[in-house]
Amino acid sequence: MSNRESLSRPPKAAHHFRRVAILFAGGPAPGANAVISTAATSFMREGTEVIGMKHGYSSLADYSPATPLAEGRDYIKITPEFLKRTRSGQGIMLGTARTNPGKHVSHPSHLEDPERVGPLKNAYEGLRSLGVEALISIGGDDTLKTANKFKLYQDRLPADAPRIPVVHLPKTIDNDYMGIDFTFGYFTAVDTLGGEIRNLLYDAEASRAYFLCETMGRSAGWLSYGAAIAGEASLVISVEDIHGKFRGEETVTTPDGQTRVKPVMNIDEVVGRIVKTMRVREEQEGKQYGVIVMAEGLAEYLPAKALEGIPRDDHGHISISHVQLGRMFAKLVSDEFKKQTGRSRKVVGLQLGYEARCAKPHAFDVMLGSQLGVGGYRALAERGLNGVMVSVSGQLDLNYVPFEELVDPNTLVTVVRYVERGSDFHNLARFLETYVNE
Repeated sequence: MSNRESLSRPPKAAHHFRRVAILFAGGPAPGANAVISTAATSFMREGTEVIGMKHGYSSLADYSPATPLAEGRDYIKITPEFLKRTRSGQGIMLGTARTNPGKHVSHPSHLEDPERVGPLKNAYEGLRSLGVEALISIGGDDTLKTANKFKLYQDRLPADAPRIPVVHLPKTIDNDYMGIDFTFGYFTAVDTLGGEIRNLLYDAEASRAYFLCETMGRSAGWLSYGAAIAGEASLVISVEDIHGKFRGEETVTTPDGQTRVKPVMNIDEVVGRIVKTMRVREEQEGKQYGVIVMAEGLAEYLPAKALEGIPRDDHGHISISHVQLGRMFAKLVSDEFKKQTGRSRKVVGLQLGYEARCAKPHAFDVMLGSQLGVGGYRALAERGLNGVMVSVSGQLDLNYVPFEELVDPNTLVTVVRYVERGSDFHNLARFLETYVNE
């Protein structure tokens, strides 16, 4: 325990930063304003100016000296008045976007190509034009990739060129980050979706129907499993469950003309498993209703033919909202149930998730977000770090994880943290849902 008086504020850090920028990118998450507010306040209390870049990298990626960045349009000067009672607020006070200045860089060698690093160079010069001396990046795994590429770009600048150290604060309601146990906004999102699932259960019971809910969670099943547990769903299926008889393979051609083997979902087996749950509920429990949860990331496991014409974003992800996974499986499940039983059962496909991204944050997410925001300050000002992600564990203890431990050095892609099959968390859902002897 420190000898410092328990009611004394931590001592002032000896740092040289005169102006710091905060940037939020990617999808929204409850608790975002707690992160922004505490990071900004920590610096402002020591006389450092803080600016907030508006809508992620939107303006920075296209910056040129001919069109200077404008206050109010491209960035704002953050003040104590601006931050007044914002820590528990909804939304994102700086706005967000998915603009990716590192989208042309997918290998370290690309960092030597002036054309490929052009948007990263623009971002660097844009921040320098504003007198920014350090950057706090807030966002998901794609934003972490960008922060890492921004650092790597600067590592290759001439020795006398000014550097802008960058620290990343992890954000995603999907909770699929390596290096941290839980991300801010996850528990608020789980509670919001869990509440909607419980509401749907009452509707389903009243009308003897099923709702097949597609929840957010592109890469891993944390959100779908959490929502199913909290919402008392009948069954949850995520990408981690696509193995054994539920998994197949197909050969696909990539945009650059290469061929690779892609894992795909055995749709017939997945549909059959859902129908089996419906039949067990009806035949053994007398329940003619229920809610099935499916993670949206299952769309990535659809056969290539089913994904033809689906657009992709700057990070290469398919636009899952265009797939309509819930509606697709609702039709397949309804048809299979009638085929097996000779009876009709109404199955409605729904997409859940967007309504959870800006829900009012719970106290835990405000606390976690606040600590991450302060951690951004402490990493830069107290420890002089660069190229680290701020993490929290235990009693909100701060940890700092170097980018190189989170990003593949060859592909520059972040490593996804999946729900471990057979883990206690995974088994919790299996214990609580309708039991089917597979």
